[in-house]
Amino acid sequence: MRKILTTAFILCGFSAFAQQSLTPQALLELGRVSGERLSADKKSVIYGVSNFDLASNKSERNLFQIPLNGGQAKQLTKTEGSESILDFRNGKTIYTHKGQLWEMNADGSGAKQLTNYKGGLANAKISPDGKKILFTKEVQMIKTIASDKYTDLPKSNAYIFTDLNYRHWDTWEDGKFSHVFVADYQNGNISNELDVMKDEPYDCPQQPFGGPEDVIWSPDSKAVLYVTKKKFGKDYAQSTNTDIYRYELANKHTFNLTSGMLGYDTQPAFNKDGSRLAWTSMAEDGYESDKNDIMLFDYSSNVCHNLTKDWDETVSSFVWSEDNSKIYFLAVKNGTEQLFELSLNKDLNNNTAKNIRMLTNGRWDINGIVGQSGNTMVVSRTDMNHAAELFKVNLKNGEVSALTGVNKKFYDGLAMSEVEARTVKTSDGRDMLTWVIYPPGFDPTKKYPTLLYCQGGPQSALSQFYSFRWNFQLMAAQGYIVVAPNRRGMPGYGVEWNRAISGDWGGQPMRDYLAAIDAVAKEPYVDKDRLGCVGASYGGYSVFMLAGMHQNRFKTFIAHDGLFDLKSWYGTTEELFFANKDVGGPYWGKNIPKSYRDFDPSNFVDNWNTPIMIVQGGNDFRVPIEQGLEAFQAAQLKGIKSKLLYLPEENHWVLSGQNAMVWQREFFDWLKETLK
Repeated sequence: MRKILTTAFILCGFSAFAQQSLTPQALLELGRVSGERLSADKKSVIYGVSNFDLASNKSERNLFQIPLNGGQAKQLTKTEGSESILDFRNGKTIYTHKGQLWEMNADGSGAKQLTNYKGGLANAKISPDGKKILFTKEVQMIKTIASDKYTDLPKSNAYIFTDLNYRHWDTWEDGKFSHVFVADYQNGNISNELDVMKDEPYDCPQQPFGGPEDVIWSPDSKAVLYVTKKKFGKDYAQSTNTDIYRYELANKHTFNLTSGMLGYDTQPAFNKDGSRLAWTSMAEDGYESDKNDIMLFDYSSNVCHNLTKDWDETVSSFVWSEDNSKIYFLAVKNGTEQLFELSLNKDLNNNTAKNIRMLTNGRWDINGIVGQSGNTMVVSRTDMNHAAELFKVNLKNGEVSALTGVNKKFYDGLAMSEVEARTVKTSDGRDMLTWVIYPPGFDPTKKYPTLLYCQGGPQSALSQFYSFRWNFQLMAAQGYIVVAPNRRGMPGYGVEWNRAISGDWGGQPMRDYLAAIDAVAKEPYVDKDRLGCVGASYGGYSVFMLAGMHQNRFKTFIAHDGLFDLKSWYGTTEELFFANKDVGGPYWGKNIPKSYRDFDPSNFVDNWNTPIMIVQGGNDFRVPIEQGLEAFQAAQLKGIKSKLLYLPEENHWVLSGQNAMVWQREFFDWLKETLK
């Protein structure tokens, strides 16, 4: 029996009945807050708020500013379209809007367009001395579209490929590559532009998720650093070996700063005077979820140091401290994401894990660093009951205090879910943190239908995130208990736990799932006759796998973009490095990986006997369309009650607001129908 049912909790439960419960439409209409940067004087923070309009199926984002010492937020922009802060120059705020540079006064007045660059500027950054600008744009390198190759056939829409990486995420390769450009810049005028990556069939930013962090100026404005993977075709599809390159403006020479470092090298950042360069680095080529370390190159000694080599966790992102003596970074720890401080010894050879201090400690995710002002760090924070807002962290004592409250009025009238951190013993005797989310107004004398949530990734964290689709608060508000185990493969419990899932997708992680639901199902308030299992991506794979081995534990399943047939998936997915590492490689040859025999859900369809809903995105190239269609067809041919929700224009995610509403309605309708 749970020991946390105190009188205070029960009283809170009674008061919750007077409040409203979260609905799919209310979730969609929440303001989505994202930090931009501190103001020029560092006395306030600028942030964006996106609001979605269901009727138009569009989102509008505007910029706001709020003082760090408290006060009312001021709206800075009101024009249609998103804006993002770029720089502060001569008392003006420089920002981007619809691909062009604009300026405004610090209070948002006097908006004026600066550039009129054909095609727009992507990832633009003005050099520290103000004389140059860098940006990225696509350059035609290869003729893969028939109408480009055969100019007399302009209406042909055929593609012609002779190598791999012919599509990525949700986009077919059109022969264009994103290149870094540098140019002279003066008062909005751009001239003498130069392609830093001329004649190279490579992308910067990295595809598909890279952004402005992939290209930076050196503090002296003499060089540009950029991140790219200089591989093509089959080599590109099977490698994670990105490198950081330095392009010298004076002689136009390019140097590979991370040559010999074989995994992901990303997020380059100089300290203020340019004497040191830090970045994040993974050691193993082909392993996208390898331990992410902070590397530091000291130009005075020409020595590279791994600052986190003996720290048994993995780094998400980082920033330099104002005085260059520390590095602040984010990392997952025990089912939450926290802010850490890494102090730099005078002799960097003596830096060890003892130099790392966890600054914050609470049931939340610190998931973004906005900027530092003295002893205050502005961050973004979520938890399972609250979407992102900005908070201040006292860098001396780790105290966290609210800064923005965009959604506060809404949450004040919302019945909250209680979130419990429960320790479950796995089948091999390990302790596993399992989040249990309870319906608002939870009454332990009643019985509730319960959902096992299977996290995707497979090596992404199941922390205190707030999803606008897989939202635990929303699930609980519909009357379900949600069980979310931190099974094998997740960061925050040491490198070994994180690595353990590779090559063992259908093994111990499945036993971890079952251990979690079995433990919670022992509680008298869990209705064992109304258990469901839901998940997406690897979580969808988990649903398909468990459907063939659950031994009648579950009464219903929902799988979104899940892997159903591993042989078919290996032959159609785009990032083969992931399949090679986690499944073991191709399904042919002398040593065929056991995954295709023991961990392929399609091999166990004969055991399926439970209603299942399958969601599939038509533009999902990570887990392509045949996966969902094969699973639905198998269920139908076996006579199993089943539903297919096909989203033809969505990728691995659901980005359209109205499609998201359809997703939520079908999701909960299915649960109501099958967990009666």
